[in-house]
Amino acid sequence: MQTLTTIRSLLASAGLRPNKKLGQHFLIDGNLMRKLVASAEVEPRDVVLEVGCATGSLTRELAGQAGAVVAVEVDRRLAEIAGAELADLDNVTLLHCDVLASKTQIDPQVLAALDEARGRWDGRVLLVANLPYQVASPLVIDLLTGSVAFARICFTVQKEVAGRLLANPSGRTYGPLSVIVQALATVRRIAAVPPQAFWPRPAVDSTMVRLDPDPDRRQRIGDVTHFVGVVKACFSHRRKTLGHNLTVAYGQGVADRVLTGGQIESRTRPEQLDPTSWVELARRLAE
Repeated sequence: MQTLTTIRSLLASAGLRPNKKLGQHFLIDGNLMRKLVASAEVEPRDVVLEVGCATGSLTRELAGQAGAVVAVEVDRRLAEIAGAELADLDNVTLLHCDVLASKTQIDPQVLAALDEARGRWDGRVLLVANLPYQVASPLVIDLLTGSVAFARICFTVQKEVAGRLLANPSGRTYGPLSVIVQALATVRRIAAVPPQAFWPRPAVDSTMVRLDPDPDRRQRIGDVTHFVGVVKACFSHRRKTLGHNLTVAYGQGVADRVLTGGQIESRTRPEQLDPTSWVELARRLAE
């Protein structure tokens, strides 16, 4: 794995500094990096997506365990450094692009690269990454609801976002991200990551998280796009009741029919419903 000295030297030789606008913080703690990889339980025939590969330190570790790695880097100069550092590995596909074409869509060239790798390897599809903070929330939802069936998603993210992923109903941080992710996957905290594990040090703490998507939960949800839309619509006015938010989003008649005879009272607030109840509410709305 690349040391802090190595990463500094690689950037200096290219006349670069970490880009604050892109949220570039390089994970330099080798023990924590190995812990992230270990949490994913990568097998020799797996295809791994890494988002924000930077100079390729984590990429090389993944390439030594997986059948193929698709590494994505939005910074052109960093992508050039990673390309040179990983040139001896024939199982790494490096893409210079933004992983998200939009907030609700993974870039088609990323999906194409994963499809190509899956054509050569019959293992699972995983994500293992030190995620750029600004893309973490929308990307996680896209990974869980998209066309590619990810078997495991392990990543480092801002502690605040991890808190939302793990939040319980009625908690201050429980919201749409909590509901959608917990309705589709089991969420586990892997490890706390202090600022000194990165260079340069971020102003916040981070957390490593593991998601295990559950195909049975997804099947019970049915139309995932509809489910996500319902959750977001009903949280649009967080301090209002579900009866009010359903009326605003779908009309009084629909709100009355959905709530009449059900287990959910109209005066319930969005943050009081657990993920299972949200799935039932979305099903009743679909009917």
